[in-house]
Amino acid sequence: MHILDVKNLTVAFNGINVLENINFSVNEGDSFAIIGPNGSGKTVLFRALLNTLPYSGEINWDSHVKIGYVPQRLYIERDLPFTLGEFLKTKAKIFGISQKHIDELLDLVNLSKLDLARPLGKLSIGQFQRALITFALIGNPNVLLFDEPTASMDPAGEEQIYDTLHKLQDRKNLTVILVSHDINMVYKKANKVLCINKRQVCFGAPHATLTAENLEKIFGGHHKLYHHIHNGNIHTK
Repeated sequence: MHILDVKNLTVAFNGINVLENINFSVNEGDSFAIIGPNGSGKTVLFRALLNTLPYSGEINWDSHVKIGYVPQRLYIERDLPFTLGEFLKTKAKIFGISQKHIDELLDLVNLSKLDLARPLGKLSIGQFQRALITFALIGNPNVLLFDEPTASMDPAGEEQIYDTLHKLQDRKNLTVILVSHDINMVYKKANKVLCINKRQVCFGAPHATLTAENLEKIFGGHHKLYHHIHNGNIHTK
C-alpha cells in the first residue's frame, strides 16, 4: 500500500529550480533511500516532504502517517549543561510518554539507562545520533525520515546505525526514508532507491537501478566512478 505519492514535485528559490519534476512512491514497510551528489536537492526534498517550504506538484501522505524526523545536524550547543535524559523529557512531556517507554526506546537503539545521566556533549557521535533517533521515536511515528544518518561516522559506526534502523523496522513496523551518501549501504539495506541530481535520474530496486550508467549520470564522469558487484557489494571510486 502506498503511504506516500509524489508527483511532478518542483522546488524553486528566487525563480531557479533546485528540484524539478520528481516522481516516486513509497510503500508501507519500505526501506527507501535517496542518493545524489552534494547540492543535488536531497535535503530540499526532505524539507518539501515535511511541508516546511513552498513547492509545486503533489505530495500525498496517507492520512494515518505519523512522521519522526532525524536531521543531518542538530543546531544546538552540545556543551549546554543538560543531560540526555533532560533532552528526551522535553518531548516526552508533550506526548505524555512515561520513563518506562523511554527506557524501552533506549534499549532499541542500544543506549542504556546510565546514558540518561550523561551530558549531551559527552556522548560519542554514534551515541548522539542514536539519541536523536530516540527523540524522533517519541510519539510513536510509523514513518522515520533520516537526513544522512551516518554523516561523519567511521564504517563501524555506519554499520551500527543501519543495523539499528533495520531492527527498528522489524520491531516497530516502521517505514524508513533516508538520505545516504553510502551507495554500498544503500545497495545492501534499501529495497528502493531514488537517484536525483536536481532532476530525477532513476527510481527502483537498487539491484536494478544502481547501474554504472545511472551512477555516472548522477555523479558525473569526472568522479572516475566505477561500478561492479563483488560478494554483494557495490564499489565506487
